[in-house]
Amino acid sequence: MTRAFIFPGQGSQSIGMGQDLAENFSSAREVFEEIDEALNQNLSKIMFSGDASDLNLTENTQPALMAVSMAVVRILEKDMGISFADTNETKFVAGHSLGEYSALTAVGTLALADSARLLKIRGQAMQKAVPVGMGAMAAILGLEFDDVVKIAIEAEKSSNSEICTAANDNAFGQVVVSGHKQAVELAITLATSKGAKRAIMLPVSAPFHCNLMQPAADTMHDALSTVEMLEPKIPLVANITASSVVDVDTIRNLLVEQVTGTVRWRETVLYMKEQGVDNLIELGAGKVLSGLTRRIDRDLSSSSLGSVDSLESFAASL
Repeated sequence: MTRAFIFPGQGSQSIGMGQDLAENFSSAREVFEEIDEALNQNLSKIMFSGDASDLNLTENTQPALMAVSMAVVRILEKDMGISFADTNETKFVAGHSLGEYSALTAVGTLALADSARLLKIRGQAMQKAVPVGMGAMAAILGLEFDDVVKIAIEAEKSSNSEICTAANDNAFGQVVVSGHKQAVELAITLATSKGAKRAIMLPVSAPFHCNLMQPAADTMHDALSTVEMLEPKIPLVANITASSVVDVDTIRNLLVEQVTGTVRWRETVLYMKEQGVDNLIELGAGKVLSGLTRRIDRDLSSSSLGSVDSLESFAASL
């Protein structure tokens, strides 16, 4: 099998995530301790036993999800002998939105502490970009991406040019729109009238991946310009282009564009398949990306590694 490692984004978080990894592997504990130190915050306590409201704050969610993913990476590297520098074993890495930072950390482009600080800044900037209540996101189920793009354009035209964008192309029949609340509400009405199976508001704190996030993109441009980045040991398949990239300057620019741009996850998965990948392994909290993989192409093998049991089963299969 030819594999790629994929890394989850916002929505995969839950209280208790990563705790069993820390209790069973010193390599995982070291990751959580390093991130706590980098942020000058007891983030691991929030993750393991805090309130969901604190974990769901975007500025905490983003570095926390990266922390769990990197704990899994360290276990695979140090305890199970998996190399994140061997293209014979792994052809690509990819991550959904913030998961792109996890992917780049796994392959040595970003240092762990830098990644944590960047995601803290990213979360804060995304939250501040739009006043609470002004923006919204909605999931449109049962319509294809091109149809939702047309709906978003129609919603913009019909709502005094408020912003509405097809923000996440997650899988066939699963697209998320983002923008001003009134325009997103109109998109829900339009999608329902055009045959969507469901069209529902998402419980998010800001309208991610649309032009309302431009202030956050500007912040990330400045933040990323100060951080050392190395060429990835394994190519990244980028959200914005749904194609592979190794050039550091290009990656830096794509991470900025990603804040306002569409997450082309369906195309990302299909690109990896076209390049010979037949096994996608999700590293980190939850199983969201594994579920999307099955919706995108059932011929692809998919699995999730985020718990001690799943890691031990994976090690036994090697």
